Amino acid sequence: MVRAGLTAERVTLAAAELADEVGLDHLTMSAVARRLGVKDASLYAHVRGLEDLRGRIALLGADEKTIRIAEATAGRAGKDALVAYADAWRTYAHDHPGRYTATQIPMEIDPELLARAPGPRRAIELTYSMLRAYALTEPDLTDAVRLMRSTLHGFVSLEAAGGFAHARPAQESWVRCLDALHSLLKHWPAPDEGDPR
Repeated sequence: MVRAGLTAERVTLAAAELADEVGLDHLTMSAVARRLGVKDASLYAHVRGLEDLRGRIALLGADEKTIRIAEATAGRAGKDALVAYADAWRTYAHDHPGRYTATQIPMEIDPELLARAPGPRRAIELTYSMLRAYALTEPDLTDAVRLMRSTLHGFVSLEAAGGFAHARPAQESWVRCLDALHSLLKHWPAPDEGDPR
């Protein structure tokens, strides 16, 4: 029997909130059921299992993070857009650590859900669009996307894990990292002559 008012979206949101509190790795179907006040079996009328639920959290997180980034970068270009993009990314990671983690790890997601979800596709469009202001072309553009993602994800992951115990505030390092990233993007190095490309 499906409990009245219980939907896949409601189950996903409850699971996402729980993942933010306890960590994605500690999320269980039983814990989500307890949060919703139902028996474990009730959840399976709406999601196929824990992996499906984690995939749904990843899509929710991608949608939410993309909306924040789109709002932050609207009407901006160059360094201004880069900083707004990065700050929105970092703030989302701080506000929703479980959801953020779900967006950063590979997992199997229902192809039908993925096809309907605008977040992942829009995130790619926003990122490439923002970086085109640096006049990069392929394959440098893809390399720049990977560098930026590595920089932002690396920083926020280390920060969340307590990896910045130095007396210098992490915020000051964040600002300088973005200065350096902007400078590198603006002065992107040409490939070496021996580069196989």
